[in-house]
Parts: sequence; structure tokens; C-alpha cells
Amino acid sequence: MKAIILAVAVLLVSAPAALASERHPTLAELEGQLMCPTCKTPLAESNSPAANRIRSFVVERIRGGDTKSEIVDKLVTEFGPEIRAAPAKNGFDLLAWLLPLGGLLGGAVVIGALAWRWSRAREPASIGGVPAQNGRVSIEPELERRLDEELARFE
Repeated sequence: MKAIILAVAVLLVSAPAALASERHPTLAELEGQLMCPTCKTPLAESNSPAANRIRSFVVERIRGGDTKSEIVDKLVTEFGPEIRAAPAKNGFDLLAWLLPLGGLLGGAVVIGALAWRWSRAREPASIGGVPAQNGRVSIEPELERRLDEELARFE
């Protein structure tokens, strides 16, 4: 019950910040999410003429009151989906987000299964005798005599 209350409180606190970011984006915020179409680097790292034109377009749209998604949508319409630094989280692009997670989970399952199999495949170490019919190892007579002598000292 406490976890549910905590989750609701976190959502109530973080939702206005997320909505404010959507309503009033900054150039710095969008520069990290957009790519330069000529040099294929993040817009924040590019000084190409195309990157400067995109920056001025973004500043104009921010002053015009556009939201972050509206600005990105206009840039995607003009330059294509490659303008985004990260793939969309819907449709076919969703695979770019799910395949690495699936690969990690699949690898963990394979490693766990192999570790379990290897630990079960090992045979118990023998003491130096021959297994009897009941599965126990019989001790050599000399070793048994020495063991009896050692145990007799402690009695």
C-alpha cells in the first residue's frame, strides 16, 4: 500500500515538470534530441550551416509558442526521421528499444541455464576408492586403519 502511495506522489510531483517541458522547450533541450542532417552528429555538437539553420528554426518556433513535439514533428516532416537522435517509441522503430533488452534477457537466460547445467554435470570428487554397489566409496584398508588410529587418540 505504501508503494502505491509513493508511486502516486512521484507521479503528481513529476507530471507538471514533464508537461512544462512539453509546453516550453529550450534550445538546449532540443539540441540533444536532434541530429545534424549533414554530419550525422547531435545538433549540440555540430557547427555546420545546416545545423545553424535548424537552430534558428527551433528558436523561431519556440518564440512562436510551439511545443517540443510540434517542433520535432515539423523537422521530421522536412528532414525525415533521421533528424531524431533516438528512434521513435512506436511502430517498427520500437524494435530499436526492445531488441537490446531482449538480447540482454536472452543472454542472461542462456548463461543461467548453462551454469545450472555445468553445476549439475560435475561428479562428486572421489576419495581414492572404488564405488561399491550402494554408491558409497569404500576406503582402502591402510587408510581405514590410519583413520581408526587417529580417531582412537581423541577418545
